[in-house]
This record gives sequence, structure tokens and C-alpha cells, in this order.
Amino acid sequence: MNHIASNPARSDIERRARRRAGAKMGWYIHAFVYVLVNLGLVTLSAAHGRSWAMYPLMGWGLGLLIHGAVVWFVAGGGFYERLVERERRALGAGDHG
Repeated sequence: MNHIASNPARSDIERRARRRAGAKMGWYIHAFVYVLVNLGLVTLSAAHGRSWAMYPLMGWGLGLLIHGAVVWFVAGGGFYERLVERERRALGAGDHG
């Protein structure tokens, strides 16, 4: 019998760990594609003597920054868990029925 499946708390930890690891892997893939595509755009822009490549760099860079902030600081950094726990306590304290 699978040890993880036999222990519900362990199973929950495994599920959460996999979800968080998947979110971080998604950010790594996003960053990798960002670098590859923007290197190509910078090369293309420079080959034509232009400087338009900075616009996709900045726009997509902002998206990558926001994605990273959510993955590393909100969802994966414990901040989200602390907020959820605080809300659970607040709801439990107000529940007198």
C-alpha cells in the first residue's frame, strides 16, 4: 500500500508541495522563454539598426515580475498560508452558533 495515500495529512502535504513546485516550475519556464524570445528580438532589432526591442522587454518583463511575485512571495512564500490561517481564526472566533 502507498504510504502517502494511507496518511491524509501526508497526502495533503504532498499535494500542496507538488502544486507549489509546479507553480515555481511554471515561472522558470516563463523566464526561460522570456530570455530566448527577447534575445531573438534584440538581435533582430539591432540587425536593422533599431531599438524597438526594449518595448517587449519592458512589457513582458513586467508580466514576468508579477508572475514571480505571486509565485515566490504570495502563493509559495507562506504569506498566503498566513492570511488563510488568520481568516480561519477570525471566522472561528465569530462563529457562536
